[in-house]
Amino acid sequence: MQENKQMITIKGTRDGLTLFIDDSCSFEEAFIELNEKLTENLSKKDEPTVYVTVKLGNRYLTTDQAEKLRGLIGRGNRFSVQSFESNVIPKDKALSWMEDSEVKPINRIIRSGQVLEVTGDLLLIGDVNPGGKVVSTGNIYIMGSMRGIAHAGVNGDRNAVIAASYMKPSQLRIADYISRAPDYESDGVYMECGLIDEEQDKIIIDRLQVLSHKRKDLNGFERRMNNG
Repeated sequence: MQENKQMITIKGTRDGLTLFIDDSCSFEEAFIELNEKLTENLSKKDEPTVYVTVKLGNRYLTTDQAEKLRGLIGRGNRFSVQSFESNVIPKDKALSWMEDSEVKPINRIIRSGQVLEVTGDLLLIGDVNPGGKVVSTGNIYIMGSMRGIAHAGVNGDRNAVIAASYMKPSQLRIADYISRAPDYESDGVYMECGLIDEEQDKIIIDRLQVLSHKRKDLNGFERRMNNG
């Protein structure tokens, strides 16, 4: 039995203090030890505020527990909790993250006047006709002709991409960027993708092969497709 095991560790950083709470002890035990440490180091009046990051490891804090810690650390107004960092997230947030990262395969044609909206990545096996629109919070992959409107990263994801077997869109949108169809007649292009180029600060159309270099995180898409 490790009776002298330290449950609270405090380290100074350039941005303030980092407070580590051992995740193997109970909240009550950690709270008592933290109270003792803070009592031993009572601050003087008029000392500047020090911001504290609380690292919880594999511990989940309830709202009440977080408020108790915030009140204890902020006692005397010298310390102020900047953030709580934990490896554990609530079930509803985990389910939301899973939905956002899931690939939605849909087999249909999006005709003029129709709008298809999905959460996560969209894999459309079919065409988007002129006047049709597809919207996704993630990436959009079209195994067919893209002749309508596509809006990827609708919630602000600027790393989202739009790829199609045949690309001749009336409009592409990624996050808050918009790329309209050219004023001149175009034959369209095969196996191309649209993505935001940060240097040019606009949506560009490029060869599909560039995604392996410019969007390395898309390897996760390949793994999800292979694993089902």
